[in-house]
This record gives sequence, structure tokens and C-alpha cells, in this order.
Amino acid sequence: MSSVVDKFLRYVKIDTQSWSPSDTFPSTEKQKDLGRLLAKELQEMGASDVRFDGQFGYVYATVPSTLKEGKTAPVLGFIAHMDTSMAISGKNVKPRIVENYPGGDIVLNEALSIVLKADENPELAGCVGKSLIVTDGTTLLGADDKAGVAEIMAMAEYLLAHPEIEHGTVRIGFTPDEEVGGGVDHFDVEGFGADYAYTVDGGALGELEYENFNASDVVLHVNGCSVHPGSAKGKMRNAILLAQEFQSLLPAHEAPEATEGYEGFYHPGTIQGNVEHVDVDYIIRDHDREKFEEKKAFFRKAAEFLNAKYGDGTIMVDMKDSYYNMKEKILPENAHLIDNAVKAMEMEEVSPQIIPIRGGTDGARLSFMGLPCPNLCTGGQNCHGKFEYACIESMETTVKILLNIISLYAEGIK
Repeated sequence: MSSVVDKFLRYVKIDTQSWSPSDTFPSTEKQKDLGRLLAKELQEMGASDVRFDGQFGYVYATVPSTLKEGKTAPVLGFIAHMDTSMAISGKNVKPRIVENYPGGDIVLNEALSIVLKADENPELAGCVGKSLIVTDGTTLLGADDKAGVAEIMAMAEYLLAHPEIEHGTVRIGFTPDEEVGGGVDHFDVEGFGADYAYTVDGGALGELEYENFNASDVVLHVNGCSVHPGSAKGKMRNAILLAQEFQSLLPAHEAPEATEGYEGFYHPGTIQGNVEHVDVDYIIRDHDREKFEEKKAFFRKAAEFLNAKYGDGTIMVDMKDSYYNMKEKILPENAHLIDNAVKAMEMEEVSPQIIPIRGGTDGARLSFMGLPCPNLCTGGQNCHGKFEYACIESMETTVKILLNIISLYAEGIK
């Protein structure tokens, strides 16, 4: 079994699910269990400056430069997150390897009739003859982003075992709480000391991303007036129906289920309340900064319209931007990050697939914190669900791509 697969199978069995309702950081203490293990393994493989942040859960380490005297190279960072999504349980993950996948459906759990269907997952056709790691259909797998964690660890282990390979200083960072938007809230950018970095948090082999959504999180507060329904005429204002009316003002064609590519959206994620009061959690997303600001303005305008109709204070909007499109920080001055990633993939006969992220990464925020940080593939697919899987050959190739990037930077920025 290859190093990256061995590590991945070990890491996914550790429950690291983050939890957005928490008011702590990290949001769950169990994420630190993986952090401690990673720090221990990094020390054992001979990494330098290994540090586990016992308060916030981060892991930092260094693979020292092996450049000959007089040669220089930028300090490169590689970052992945340790937590898994809230969408489905990450406890008691039971990974299984499907060797030499023949094509067709994959039965994940015969007793529960859970099947990964080929006609619903056409990308499986590209995995025929390869080996896949799947779940038993009762949990997610955790390839997002333990595949990235394992790939960075395998890369570090290889470099440390082969000091004859010339490379500059490599920094390693593992973060908690990426899935709940807090991954770099306490990340020590200055102490990390990298000139540039990559997150290893993408999907299919070849994915390369340096564009992501501009993002705002919104809580819509709707204030109604509860009266006994038997005597409510002319008195009741039903906050549930007012929230429904607000939603009806937003363009139906600008919802997640109606958009793709560079198209942005409004998305009500959760709702709670009653006749008297309703809270709706929205997210607003767009790749284009100008269109993003227009969406936020339209949202507020809809609230103003209903306040004019029903009275001030009926609708209240709490809006906070969470991250911006890292393209602003990557192009043009840091285009070498993309150029070298493309070259590194082509060295392994991988066709780069440069696509916009319909979401965000730790790298998006880090780019605005002074650390330009595009995103690389991991070989994982169907993240955040029970049909998640990872292709072993893609994971092994990703490790080679990371090593290629490091080698290219050892030759300087071109």
C-alpha cells in the first residue's frame, strides 16, 4: 500500500466534524485529535519546527531547504484542512478499497440498499481500471480534505527521506474549521513564513483553481405580530408569511439550483421561528465583485420595500462579508503560481482543468491576508455526502504534482 493511501485510511477513521452552532474555536475539540497525530508523525519523519497549537488546533511544520550554498528559492507553503462537513456524519467511517474498478454501479451497503450509481456519476467512467476508496454508505468519507492532508504528509515524508533532491524551504500547515468558515481565523501567517502557498483542497485530478466566490453571510430577522387566530383579522402579521414574501422578491433564476459556472446566487440555508418572529440564514455569492455588491444592495432594497409596506422594523438585515475572490491577489503579479502548477501537472501527463470555485477555501482568505494561495486537486469526488469517494491513482499523482511544483520553484520564479 502506498504511503498516501496508508495515511489517508488512518486519518479518515478519526472523527473531525466541525460544528457551526458552536461558539468555540475550533468548533469541536475532536479536531485536535487528528492535529496531535499529524504533529507526532511529522516529528517522527524528521520535519523541523513542528508545532501543534493546543489552543486553536493548528499544525505547523517545516521541510528544510536542501539548496546548495548560493542558491535561493521562495518559501512555499502547502495547506489542507482537517475538519469534515456538518452535512453528514464523519464518525465511524469505514473506508473500503474497490480495486481495479470494472465500471458500473458500486454497492456501498447491500443491507441498506445504498448504491453509488454510474448513471448519476458519469465521472466514474474515467476511473475504470483504477482503484477507488469508498464509504459504507452511512457516513461521508472525508476526502475533503483528508486526501489533501495525506498528500501533503506523503510529499513531506518523501522529501525528508531524499535529501539529495534540491528544493527550497517548504512550510506545512493544517487547519481546523474550514468547513464552517473559520479555518484561518487564527492562522499564524507571519509565523508560517511562506512567500506563496497552495491549498490542496480541490476535487478531480487536474483541477486548479484561483477564482472563488465573493461571499456574504446574512441573517434576515422578520418581526410579526402573534394574535389568537380566532380573532386575528386586521391584527395578525404572520412572520412566516412575511419571510415567504421576502423570498418571493428575490430572482428565482438566481438560486443555487438554477446557476452554474460564474453565475452567483442568493440561498436561504436555514429557517427557524413562528408567527411572532422568524430568522432566515442566507448566503449571497458572486465571482464578480461589482455584481456581488449589486446583489447585496438588492437584498437590502427588498427589505426596505417590505418595511415601507408593513412598517419600520418588520424586516432587519444583518450582513457580513466572509471572503472575496482571490483572483484579485493572484493575477497578474502572482501568475507564476498558476503557471508552475500547470507545468507540474503536465509533467505527469495530467491535463489542467482551470475552473472557478463555486465556494471558498482557506486560500481565498489567506490571499487577502498577504499569502497568495490558489487551490490544487486532491482526487476526491462527491464531497459532503455518503457517495464520496477518492481515486487512489489520482491521490498518488497529486503527491507527484506537489513534488514537481517544489522542484520548479527550486529553479526560481520564471
